[in-house]
Amino acid sequence: MPTEQLEIETKYDVDESTHLPALHELPGVASVAQPVELNLEAVYYDTEALDLAANKVTLRRRTGGEDDGWHVKFPKSSGARLEVRYPLGRSTQKVPIGVVRSVRVHVRDRELIPVVTLQTHRVVHRLLDAEGVVLAELADDHVTATTTDGEPDRWREWEVELVGGDRELLEAAEAVLRAAGAEPAAGPSKLARALGDRVPAGDGWELPAKPRTAHVFRAYVTEQVQAIRQRDPEVRRDAPEGIHKFRVATRRLRSALATFRPVIDREAGDEIRAELKWLAGELGVARDAEVQRAHFAAEVAKQPVELVMGRVAGRIDDHLRSVYKEGRTGALVALESERYFRLLDTLDRLIVDPPLTGDNRKAAKQLAELLAHDKKRMRKAVRRAQSAETAEEQDHELHEVRKSAKRLRYAGEAVVPVLGAEGTELATRAEEVQEILGGFQDSVVSRELLRELAVQAQLDGGNAFTFGRLHALEEARGRASRDAFFELWPSLKF
Repeated sequence: MPTEQLEIETKYDVDESTHLPALHELPGVASVAQPVELNLEAVYYDTEALDLAANKVTLRRRTGGEDDGWHVKFPKSSGARLEVRYPLGRSTQKVPIGVVRSVRVHVRDRELIPVVTLQTHRVVHRLLDAEGVVLAELADDHVTATTTDGEPDRWREWEVELVGGDRELLEAAEAVLRAAGAEPAAGPSKLARALGDRVPAGDGWELPAKPRTAHVFRAYVTEQVQAIRQRDPEVRRDAPEGIHKFRVATRRLRSALATFRPVIDREAGDEIRAELKWLAGELGVARDAEVQRAHFAAEVAKQPVELVMGRVAGRIDDHLRSVYKEGRTGALVALESERYFRLLDTLDRLIVDPPLTGDNRKAAKQLAELLAHDKKRMRKAVRRAQSAETAEEQDHELHEVRKSAKRLRYAGEAVVPVLGAEGTELATRAEEVQEILGGFQDSVVSRELLRELAVQAQLDGGNAFTFGRLHALEEARGRASRDAFFELWPSLKF
């Protein structure tokens, strides 16, 4: 099984003649352990086009140290990196499939090949507090980097990595190390230094000061595509909220392609929306089961003991765990499919070269028109819900209202860079509707599940009373959500 750790470190370039300063004088450091010498070898893998390096992701096979294995590092906020470690295994030339899957969102079905080999003579100095706890490690590295088509490059660097200490220790260490002659490293990693200018340059695109509508679209969808790239590995590792955040990114993309239809080629945009809908559906089974498990665990726990007849919580949880497991398996199959890889390719092209129409005006004016269209769409949905003749029809129409609110919320978020507070306020009001009607829709789905489980309990010779009670509570939840929406609606200015 892979293990994870957050890596917070700073790197410095130093000359061969530079002496390491006294480290025990750093704040909180009581002593420095005896140095440990290691000879490390790390083989870095990437595609021929260096897709991982372009996305600031590294994949290596390391041997010779205390952490032998396959390591994948993902960028995080505030300069930190998430390192995921996999067992070394028997493979020495080919990246194990489990490791490959962790970077699929970047490499897809392209081959991973060795691109750089690093030989490092490392001397580790561990900084200890008064209790003997390791606060940080300073590695004094002599590095030899060999690329597949170049001469070896050699340099020396110091690397300070936090273990049990805090960022204040890193700041104090920087002052001491720079006073000794060290300089901040020229690159973010040894690999980046070894590859030099071979690493593909980032897009570097920024929203213009006076944007057109297509610029706003591009900025927003770029943010969502980046979210997909970040969440894909989290889904594969079953990280908390990974599936949820992945689905949200796909929904925001679909919504943007609908809201911005006047400036985006409709046929091309609708094709992408269809593929995003497929992907969200593949992820949705597991996510919905995850939400229901949490909800019903809390609901059953709140019931008086004397009214819980039979193994109610266990039946519900067993069923939903099975649904979650099956749904997650299906999601992982989808994430390994050629269809998904080609969708990712399409999204790459979308943010670099959107399929624009000729109707691409100054954003400040045209965005107001786009928002007006989405507001009108929502008002129509509300009128249909208000005039529904049956409960089933109203359930459906209220679900449509919620989807309209969600689209309006995302539209509001997208226009914030241009319309500012107006976009934020719109998104906030739409989210309020979305949340209220989310409770309503959840109650509709929950009632269907409870009825199925009640029937099965009765067929198995059990007592269905508590399932009926929970069903009634869900009906009450649905009515309360519906009534709250219709009470709120007149005060909302859409």
